[in-house]
Amino acid sequence: MSLTFVPRSPLSEIMITLFQTQLSAALMITAFVAVMMITVEYVSVLSRGTFQQALGSTSWLQYAAAAALGALPGCLGPFTVVTLYTHRVVSLGAVVAAMIATSGDEAFLMFALFPATAAWLTLGLAAVGVAVAPLVDLVADRRRGTQGCPSLAIHEADTCRCFPGWEVIGQWRHPSGVRTGLTVAMIGFVAVAATGLVGPPQWDWVRVTLLAVGLFGAFVVSTVPDHFLRDHLWHHVVIRHAPRVFAWTFGVLLAVAVLSRFVDLVSYVQQNLWAVLGVAGLIGTIPESGPHLVFVKLFADGHMPLSILIANSIVQDGHGMLPLLAESRRDFVVVKAINLAVGLAVGAVLLALSL
Repeated sequence: MSLTFVPRSPLSEIMITLFQTQLSAALMITAFVAVMMITVEYVSVLSRGTFQQALGSTSWLQYAAAAALGALPGCLGPFTVVTLYTHRVVSLGAVVAAMIATSGDEAFLMFALFPATAAWLTLGLAAVGVAVAPLVDLVADRRRGTQGCPSLAIHEADTCRCFPGWEVIGQWRHPSGVRTGLTVAMIGFVAVAATGLVGPPQWDWVRVTLLAVGLFGAFVVSTVPDHFLRDHLWHHVVIRHAPRVFAWTFGVLLAVAVLSRFVDLVSYVQQNLWAVLGVAGLIGTIPESGPHLVFVKLFADGHMPLSILIANSIVQDGHGMLPLLAESRRDFVVVKAINLAVGLAVGAVLLALSL
């Protein structure tokens, strides 16, 4: 019995090409996002005490600090604000400011795809959050909080020295597998960024940024104490976030690519902008990083106006609201309702202005 070769159909060739292209893009984006997460995690833990002091001070400084925490890509900033709120340190308005300013893990993808626009978008979201916060506190008990303890205790490990000095040498005498693996991965990321295999083929500020972030990431994973490396970087970033970022990124990239190849997605979106705006707001209420990547991808490809991305970014907060959902479903619904109203209002004004 002989085997007969069955030639691939044109459709299968198209699907294989789309799969390979989007898989490569998803791997590149996930690598960049993971390195950025490690950098943000390091800076956030290093400066947590400063933010905590600012959040407990005057109202406007509290709003600004909460918005700044929310503007940090990822979930650590919003988690911090929610934790302080549940311990009656900050107001409900501060929580709203942080959740308007945050875009969850989607912020990492935006900085990877359109960094300049992402920076301006983040600043704009923070400004909207600071503007809305005092209005919220006018009609809410400023420090109502939930039924938590009246003071916040930061675990001693969270105030650990991120750079232990000469102890770094001792850590490398018998390095853990996690430290070795992450350091090699960071060096590999720097190498592919320097050679143009990841990012732009020419030398520009984007490639320089990739190199700078990669080198700083290599410094972090090779010097931080074992506790920080294990709990903050390995378990939180690599194990918890990176697989989810890759799965959602690859799924969205592939879905959009397939739809764009076989359906006139561009015409549909552009002919139904107001409906897409409403959908973007409603999907933004989902307390999960992932579904919102559709709007990031559509905007990055030029298929959707900035106004709809802004509306979705105002409403959505990644995983930032999950701790509040566990503590108080009422406060969760209130914050989500406020953000939905603000997001749709701002998006509608900008869309009417053809932005």
